[in-house]
Amino acid sequence: MQVAQKVVRQEDVASADFSDLAALQPNLVLAFGSVQAIVAAAAPMAHFFPQAHRAGCSTAGEISMKGVADGSLVVTAVHFDSVDVQQSTTVLRGMEDSREAGVRLAQALPQEGLRAVLVLGQGVAINGSAVIAGLTSLLDAGVTVTGGLAGDGGAFQRTWVLDDAGVSSERLVALGLYGERLEFSHGSFGGWSPFGPARKVTRAENNVLYELDGEPALTVYKRYLGEHAKGLPASGLLFPFAMLGSDHSEVGLIRTILGVDEAQGSLTLAGEIDTNGYLKLMHSNTDALVDGAEAAAQAAAAMQHTEGTGLALLVSCVGRKLVMGGRVEEEVEAVGDVFGRGATLAGFYSYGEISPFTKSVDCKLHNQTMTVTHIAETA
Repeated sequence: MQVAQKVVRQEDVASADFSDLAALQPNLVLAFGSVQAIVAAAAPMAHFFPQAHRAGCSTAGEISMKGVADGSLVVTAVHFDSVDVQQSTTVLRGMEDSREAGVRLAQALPQEGLRAVLVLGQGVAINGSAVIAGLTSLLDAGVTVTGGLAGDGGAFQRTWVLDDAGVSSERLVALGLYGERLEFSHGSFGGWSPFGPARKVTRAENNVLYELDGEPALTVYKRYLGEHAKGLPASGLLFPFAMLGSDHSEVGLIRTILGVDEAQGSLTLAGEIDTNGYLKLMHSNTDALVDGAEAAAQAAAAMQHTEGTGLALLVSCVGRKLVMGGRVEEEVEAVGDVFGRGATLAGFYSYGEISPFTKSVDCKLHNQTMTVTHIAETA
């Protein structure tokens, strides 16, 4: 397995020369960039990598070996010696189509020998939990799924996905990885702390929260946020919800606000809500988030059986980036320190992270986490 990477500014994407990466004869090329960069990337990706499967998305920040950037394109080329890559795509026909879109992605992937799936989706008009449920409903229990939802720099208006056909604000893409020599490890961790009382979900449908404790959810949420409420929905990234079970037990999932409806007094969350459960506000600080990123990397590293060249795919929530501000590089550095120089780091800041819990294959949609997927080939 060989990995090479190039980072270019968004204004230079259309004229960029990727012949050095093409010389690797990659099977897979991943591209993560700003909205302007990923839209401009479709033509050069097709030109320089016609034989490789191409996938990527727009971001709320790009992660590379150089650290964290905005307004750039990170292109990572991977040449596998024995791992096969297949791609499936589908159009998402609105949020209510999310589960069936996941089913279609799975149906289009050959199932024999499938070991793992990377999935990338648009990040606004989507129910990420439902996509995962549909996708995994047709996969064997041992197939690991990771990935993330695209961003648009924190605007929450329109995100883009890149696949072999080009770029689209409506498509989802899945990459199936095949081969006995594939090593695919993962980790996911947050670093957020709950505060305030748990509030009962008294009315919710899928990923739309209408009422907490019998009050309009938006009213309750604004009361907690105070002055921060003026910046909704973006300020909601600083105060996500912890999901609790019907018995107040922690389930390990965090939910971020994607949108608000003033007329209905509702909140649209990035994933589905337990209609019998409780929600609790959360907050964090930079030190705790960096520790969480390191824990995610350590979990992925603990699953590895080999050392050497590999790709560490980092998908971290835009909310973490907002909290950390100028110290955001520290969580990427923490991951790099765990894997050492043998790993190439690539990834993006997202509107939703897709990963199993540590040492599990039961995939979930996470918010406000750092998820790390390490991909390598055994000898």
